[in-house]
Amino acid sequence: MENNKSSMGLKIGLGIALVLFLATGFYTMNLYKTTNETQKELSEEKQLVMNDLNAMAKQYDVAISENKVANKDLIEARGRIQSLIDSLKISETNVKSLWKYKSQYLSLQKEMDVLMAQNDSLRVSNSYLATSLDSTRVRLEERSMFSDSLLVQNTALAEVVENASVLGTVGLKGFGVIERTSGKLIPTERASRTDKIRVCFTVAKNKLVQSGDQELYVQVIDPKNNTLGLNEQISFGEKTLNYSIISKFNYENDNLNVCEFVASKGSNDFAKGRYTVNVFNKKDLVSTSEFTLK
Repeated sequence: MENNKSSMGLKIGLGIALVLFLATGFYTMNLYKTTNETQKELSEEKQLVMNDLNAMAKQYDVAISENKVANKDLIEARGRIQSLIDSLKISETNVKSLWKYKSQYLSLQKEMDVLMAQNDSLRVSNSYLATSLDSTRVRLEERSMFSDSLLVQNTALAEVVENASVLGTVGLKGFGVIERTSGKLIPTERASRTDKIRVCFTVAKNKLVQSGDQELYVQVIDPKNNTLGLNEQISFGEKTLNYSIISKFNYENDNLNVCEFVASKGSNDFAKGRYTVNVFNKKDLVSTSEFTLK
């Protein structure tokens, strides 16, 4: 009878133990399942925070790229976001850690809202300034074009005045003369009888030319293309002139008749043919004429 009671007690104890074992197993499996689901949710939440941070970083990249002059505050804020992204990648996936990063993200979001508003305001100001500068540049270009036009006109006027203020000659003539011992001069067309070439011209009245001592260069070229007389050379800038004689006179702002004599080249007689007479005011040819000796 006692053995039956003992056997019955053992069975009851084993039953209770089995129930406890099964309950513990069920609880453990349920806890494991809950833990996995929680971990999954935390991982998903962590990825969402990472996505938000990356999106925020891209917004800063766009804002920085749109600024020709880099905004220091934007660059520093972009650096803080990148540091938080790098830290989040290696952080533990738990509620405490995730809450910390979400709090920092919310703080950075507020900072970004302020900086972006300031950046938009600055961009509008810069756009207005650029438009104003473009308008100013257009006005300056128009003024420059007007100034250039005035400069061209003034330069042209100065050239006209400069050209008009040059002494000119009229009635230029060259011819051979026989010179008597008495000083009497007899015009001749015969080369063999010519002693000198006489060149006569009238200096024209010009009120733009200041009165006083003036000079012109007379050039006589024979049929052989030789420059008669002194045949000396003078340069005016890049231009070189061979002249026969310098005609010097006192100009008194009125017509003035001038005559000069040009000798043959050396002791040679004058050649037959066509002679050219030129009168220069420095480098400028002001008069030309021809004559022939037979």
